[in-house]
Amino acid sequence: MPKISALHIYPIKSCAGHSVQSATLTPRGFKHDREFMIVDSDNMFMTQRKHPAMALIQPEVTDKTLTLNAPGMDEITIDIQKHGLPETVTVWRSVCEAIDQGDAVAAWLTAYLKDECHLVRMAEDFVRHVNPDYAVRANDQASFADGYPTLVISEASLADLNSRMAAALPMNRFRTNIVVTDCAPFAEDTWQQVRAGEVTFDVVKPCARCRVTTIDQATGVRTSDEPLATLGEYRRVGKGMMFGQNLLHDHNGTLQVGMEMTVLSLK
Repeated sequence: MPKISALHIYPIKSCAGHSVQSATLTPRGFKHDREFMIVDSDNMFMTQRKHPAMALIQPEVTDKTLTLNAPGMDEITIDIQKHGLPETVTVWRSVCEAIDQGDAVAAWLTAYLKDECHLVRMAEDFVRHVNPDYAVRANDQASFADGYPTLVISEASLADLNSRMAAALPMNRFRTNIVVTDCAPFAEDTWQQVRAGEVTFDVVKPCARCRVTTIDQATGVRTSDEPLATLGEYRRVGKGMMFGQNLLHDHNGTLQVGMEMTVLSLK
């Protein structure tokens, strides 16, 4: 039976993530996952696609504070601003309400990324609905993630991909939330509904991969076209290279490493 082998949270969209032994599911996904986002002077989201150095920004978040570290920068800690006049920010096709996190962290990020920007947190009462073509429930929503609250990939799928490439890549290239073991390669593609603990997940959409997967998350450097070149040889659907599956969950709960993931139905 598939089991959860790792859980990952990324407090700031497109910045470094960290592994946890347990993660609490909120309506938007894991607590603190993609809770914050860096936006440019036009309030448009910024990612590693244009700023690979974002991979080296290390956030540590609590319920009250956010601490950032990055190469060549002094550590900064800010009090999280949860209330105030919201501003409108854009992530892909979603226009969201968000709270600015202040001038100090904006200056820190601007100095590091060498591009004018500031940090925002999604407004507490804002609901960013997922694509209605894939929604299961009326309240299905996401944080500042690309489109869905959680992403799952199996260790076997990565092993299959690595077996086809000259150099193996780590799972962090794919910025997944849930990693599972004890299943066949790409078993997650066949799942319709799964359960972990008391939480039921609908497997709603494969994840089309982008250039972020070509960036070494330890160095912030793009060194080749892999894994996109190899994925294009056997995982292409239309114009996209698919790797991983997006999930929607039925209610809040807690996941833990080692928890069994029961397959309830197949596609």
